Formats: sequence, structure tokens, C-alpha cells
Amino acid sequence: MIDHQWAEKAYTLLVTIRKTEEAIASEYKNQEMRCPVHLSIGQEAIAVGVSMCLGNEDIVFSNHRCHSHYLAKGGNLNAMIAELYGKSTGCVKGLGGSMHLMDDEVGMLGASSIVGGSIPLAVGAGLTLKMREKPHVAVTFFGDGASEEGVFHESMNFAALKKLPVVFVCENNFTATSSPLSSRRPMDNIFRHGEVFGIPGTSVDGNDVVAVYEATRDAVQRIRKGEGPSLIEGKTFRMLKHVGPEIDTSSGVRTQEEWNRWQEKCPVKKFEELCLNEDLLSARETEKIQKRIEMKIDRAFELAKSDPVAQWI
Repeated sequence: MIDHQWAEKAYTLLVTIRKTEEAIASEYKNQEMRCPVHLSIGQEAIAVGVSMCLGNEDIVFSNHRCHSHYLAKGGNLNAMIAELYGKSTGCVKGLGGSMHLMDDEVGMLGASSIVGGSIPLAVGAGLTLKMREKPHVAVTFFGDGASEEGVFHESMNFAALKKLPVVFVCENNFTATSSPLSSRRPMDNIFRHGEVFGIPGTSVDGNDVVAVYEATRDAVQRIRKGEGPSLIEGKTFRMLKHVGPEIDTSSGVRTQEEWNRWQEKCPVKKFEELCLNEDLLSARETEKIQKRIEMKIDRAFELAKSDPVAQWI
């Protein structure tokens, strides 16, 4: 049931991710950040919809595009921005950069820049939770390209065999770096990959935060009943290039027409319209939320730029 409190939290997370990454894209041209950045603009609803079903004791592992997962899980914003600048106050002491964010206080246990690298980590965490009889879940976020890695299938097989509390979440943006989905696989059916192992799969609109939330809620409920892992595929679109702050229409992989079409499906705009139309949030409330977030982001950048550089640099 979506109520005012739920809507306020979801909208706050969506806007936090969007505005943080827009600020990163704007600041990146100054060449002060000490790492490449893989931005999630356009994909925010998947991170938020999943995380709205999780608590701090639930464990998340991410990939190279981890800003959204870190922030949705409740990761410290100041520590994240400091990490991008290679500062000792960063969430991993300035040693990891954009692709290796973590905040163990909220269950964000790390991110792997290796394609598919986060998948077996979540399965291992799920095994630990089960062996220790903990009532929590482990989540792995990965892209459509990772679904073609052997470790994805091996991990699902083991998770199903042991009925582990793992939710496999594929953020399908239809492009692995610059390789379109249609050129890599004969069928668009990632959500069905778990069937051979007895893992139920669901394909949802990855730009609809409510749809993602409901699919994750159902998956977590299955886990609570001891029924084992689930696979969720959220179909979405990253608005910027694979890496860097530029719009992804100049590489020849994505057309301006396609970009425009997905821009109309913006997950932040979509949820804001829902909130206003259903009287879940007022225009005044959304404006206050945005301004509050902008102030936090500005402060985070101010602190990061003045913090001491990590000793290894």
C-alpha cells in the first residue's frame, strides 16, 4: 500500500540520486575527481524500489555503476563524494573511487568493477545468513551484460540448490558498454534464466519505482517463507554514456530518437506525477524536498574539496 510516508521516502531517494549524479556530471569537467564515473541517471527507480524493501541488516552488493545503490541503501552522502575526490574521509578512505563504494553500517557491503563480480559475493553472503539462521536477505545488482557471464548461472544454480535468501536484480538497460542487447543474444528474456534452476523470474518496468518495489516485496516474502532465491529484471535506460558525464547519443549505439523516447519515461518525473495526481505529495512538498537535497549535495562537495587527500596519493 503506497501512502504519504512511503511516497515521501521514495521521492527523496529518487531525487537524491538524480541530483547527486547531475552534480557529479557538472563537476567532473573540472578534472578534480580522481576516478572515472559510471552514472545511473535514468535508472534510479530500480535501486530505490529494491531498497525500499530492505533494512540495514539486509546486504547489498553492487557493480561499477553503484552510486544509486549506495545512496538508495542509505549510504553516507558526504563520504561518497569525498571518495570520488580521493579523500581520506571517503567511504573507503579514498582508496576505491566511484566503482567501489561501501557503507557497512547500512548493509552496503561493496561493489565490484568486474562484470558479474558482485553476483557470487551476494550468494556467499546469502549462505552465511542461512548458516547463521539470520532472517535477512542478500541482493546483487548487475547489468544485462553480466547475465551472459558463466558466474551468473553458476551462482543461481548454487543459490537454488541451497535455497539461499538471495535476490538477483538485473538492471537491463539494453546496452553492455556499447554493445546492444540485440547483437549479443537471440531473445530478450533475461528474467527467464532462472527457470532451469527452479528460480522464479519477473520482468518489470525498471522506470516504475512502485512496480520494482512490488516485485521485490514478493521476492522477499518468498525468502521469508524459506522458498529460496528470486530473479528480477528491470528494463530501463541509462541517459548518459557507459562512463563519463556526456549524453549517450554520439557513439552511434543509441539514436537521439531513442534517447528522447526514454527521456519521456524518466523515473523521477514519472513518480513525481503519480504523487501529485494521487495526492500523495503536494507540489510544495516536492519543492521543499528538492531544495533540502540540493543543500546537502552542495555541502557534501564543499566538504570533499576541503578534506585531506588520502595518504596513498
